[in-house]
Amino acid sequence: MTYFSDVAALARKDLLLELRAKETLPSMILFVLAALTIFHFALPGGTAHKAALGLLWAALIFTALLGLTRAFVAEREQGMFDALVLAPCDRSAIWLGKSIAVFAFIACAEVVALPAFAAFFSGIDGRTVAAVALADVGICTVGTLFGAMAVAGRARELLLPLLFLPMAIPIVVGGVGGYLWFLALYDAVFALLAWAAFEYVVSEV
Repeated sequence: MTYFSDVAALARKDLLLELRAKETLPSMILFVLAALTIFHFALPGGTAHKAALGLLWAALIFTALLGLTRAFVAEREQGMFDALVLAPCDRSAIWLGKSIAVFAFIACAEVVALPAFAAFFSGIDGRTVAAVALADVGICTVGTLFGAMAVAGRARELLLPLLFLPMAIPIVVGGVGGYLWFLALYDAVFALLAWAAFEYVVSEV
């Protein structure tokens, strides 16, 4: 129970900080709405639904990247990352707590983005919504690991996209194709790898 109490406390900390600062979530919502609006006016009428889905996934991936970039900002700006790592809790609890907080931010942005996509383009079906939900798990678990790796670098804003975007390619492929089984497998494999690797990653940061 102590492990999950630590996870809940860490996730709650990030969520409360966001509620007070109101920096990450508004930026994500504005970005994804702006991207979908640009796609709507840039695409010719009658564009195939598959092509529109590809643009949706591009918008969601880059919106998630914006949230991941902010994941460790509070600890970095206040010089508290070392203190967080040295806290008397399992280090993987830090990864899981951060992943849950990022998942909440992304999910809130998608609550706005998916209806906007449905209004701009040719609607949206349940399979796409399920694919987005599964993809969010992989995005958060892998992205949080890379966020911890990038936080100590000088070019953190550049390093995180370089690490994360190649790993996001299978998510886009699975999402556009509606391959739910593939996304579920991706989540299971990479969540386990990220959970196991996080302790060693932060030890080197």
